[in-house]
Amino acid sequence: MGNERAEVILADTKQGIGNAVSEVFEHFGGGEKLLRSSRDVYIKVNGVGPEAHVYTDPEVLRQTVLYFKRCGARTVYVMENCTQANFTRLVFQATGYLKVCRETGAIPVYLDETPAVPVFLEGVEEFVDVSRFVVERIIEQGDENFYLSLPKLKTHSMSQVTLSIKNQFGLVHQQSRISNHNYRLHQKFADIYRVVRPHFALIDGLIATTHGHYPTVYNAGKCVVPMDLLVGGPDPLATDVVAASLIGFDIREVKHLDLCRATGIGNGDLARIDIVNSPLFEERRKRLTSKLLDDYPPELTFLRGKERCCSEGCRSNTETVVEMLYRDHGGKGDFTILMGKGIDRCEVDRIQGRVHIAGSCAIQEHGVALQNRLGKRNVTMSPGCNDLAQTVHGLCRQMGIIPFMLSKADMLSSAALFIAAKLNGSKANIVPLF
Repeated sequence: MGNERAEVILADTKQGIGNAVSEVFEHFGGGEKLLRSSRDVYIKVNGVGPEAHVYTDPEVLRQTVLYFKRCGARTVYVMENCTQANFTRLVFQATGYLKVCRETGAIPVYLDETPAVPVFLEGVEEFVDVSRFVVERIIEQGDENFYLSLPKLKTHSMSQVTLSIKNQFGLVHQQSRISNHNYRLHQKFADIYRVVRPHFALIDGLIATTHGHYPTVYNAGKCVVPMDLLVGGPDPLATDVVAASLIGFDIREVKHLDLCRATGIGNGDLARIDIVNSPLFEERRKRLTSKLLDDYPPELTFLRGKERCCSEGCRSNTETVVEMLYRDHGGKGDFTILMGKGIDRCEVDRIQGRVHIAGSCAIQEHGVALQNRLGKRNVTMSPGCNDLAQTVHGLCRQMGIIPFMLSKADMLSSAALFIAAKLNGSKANIVPLF
């Protein structure tokens, strides 16, 4: 398949989101043709969290569900397993996805509440826990059920872009996302794509984000870019390559897309992709960046290692959270953050006060010594390469923020949703609340 030409269509949403959704699918024969024998549809949204500008727009989801209902879909499932430090039931409530499901008759599926099945990834040579729901309905019954990836058009500080292939990381349970969330992260994305491939990708490009995937409300004017379009096609790799190019990224700049191209599963060569409505592509093309704004408290000190200070893991993970806590929650910065391997020991010996240590590399080299010298109460740690729950917990402590204040729902609703999630078996790696 990798040697064939592919088609990707752009549709203008200025004349209505519903019209644009129909235009994308109708170009490829319409929903009746795309539906499979079961007539069931499985939509994987990008419901990473409830923060503004980071999740698939609920109106794009609504119009997509309604489109397939009109085309004869029997049941439409909307599924996600949100990012670490949160739980999906809360995200569906806060983003409006649950309301969309109730109003359209779609069924919400909180993947963090489903049992796990170990799946082997060839490139990283490790097993990851994938939702049993996904294994049974999408991998094993892929010929019978239609699987749609519905991500948002975003840059990403750890993976350059986050589109339909990156969107599949949500099929993996949260604890399995911590290992290899480093220089091997792109290989992990490519491995997951080899195991499970969407039948269609529809990218929500109402807006795009620049400077990463978690723009602060404070810096929204610098980070949120109106695009007013959808990007779609039955070849997810080709669709991602076009969307990445639309916001200024060559495939060679996005390692997981390049790795997918090397497998031959899909078309990764922009020269062999026919862009339908290409004038729209040229008109709205941008040059965005995945680099963070580096907007941190002025009194905060970073000590970054000379090696293994991976932008795909503990570095960008930590720096993104710091920006958010500082700008949107008034977090303080009178402490030091260590990350990576090979930090100058003389600099570490000069540290006074409080410390957060990000990642196992820095913890192994300096954790015990700093606890002994500064006291355990003054040292927080986030082990692994991207234990986001522990990162948020540690940085909230250091920056003087109560984790409950990060919730987009009131305390009573959050507590009720949390209890419901736990009763239904949620395996979410959430922030310790107290």
